[in-house]
Amino acid sequence: MKLYLDCSSPKTILELDDRHYEWESGRSLARDLHKFIHEKLVENQADWHDLTELHYFVGPGSFTGLRIGATVINALGDQLKIPIYNQRGERLELAIPEYGREANITPPKK
Repeated sequence: MKLYLDCSSPKTILELDDRHYEWESGRSLARDLHKFIHEKLVENQADWHDLTELHYFVGPGSFTGLRIGATVINALGDQLKIPIYNQRGERLELAIPEYGREANITPPKK
């Protein structure tokens, strides 16, 4: 089963083969992403080990969303020993976010 994940905006997009899901993840992405993916796998009578390839939208987009999604994709790819691809179909060793601009780092308030 092919998994596609896009965490570049507050609306997370997940595709499992030809099934499309959207989730208004907002600030709960880090806490609930694994749960969301697993629920959709179960709805399709599948489990983590049924995944055969991972496709990830590397960016541009939300700094935090892209980092969380890349971490999940990289962990799944490593643990399940399955390939990772970007949205252009290029094989990746690791999903590394492409933010589209330099980070906006503000000085500490104290």
